Amino acid sequence: MGEKKYAVCQCCGKRVVYAECSKKCAPPEDARCEVLTGWLSVSCWKEMGTVDYHDFCSFTCLQTWVDSKVPKVPQTFLKAFGEE
Repeated sequence: MGEKKYAVCQCCGKRVVYAECSKKCAPPEDARCEVLTGWLSVSCWKEMGTVDYHDFCSFTCLQTWVDSKVPKVPQTFLKAFGEE
């Protein structure tokens, strides 16, 4: 059929192999739409004409990745305000 491709979860590293579908042939057994059912794909626009694509095998992995991208306020800073 066609060349095999793969998706890798950006968080846990889970890897799945799939085949692209063709409009000329019946879908393969390992069609992308079947293999990636339940996965999430995120497009991250970096700058003009540049897009990073990320795949995640679950919402949990997506949430972990998102949490790692969000800046955290250092606990030391927060403790300086006290509990008053």
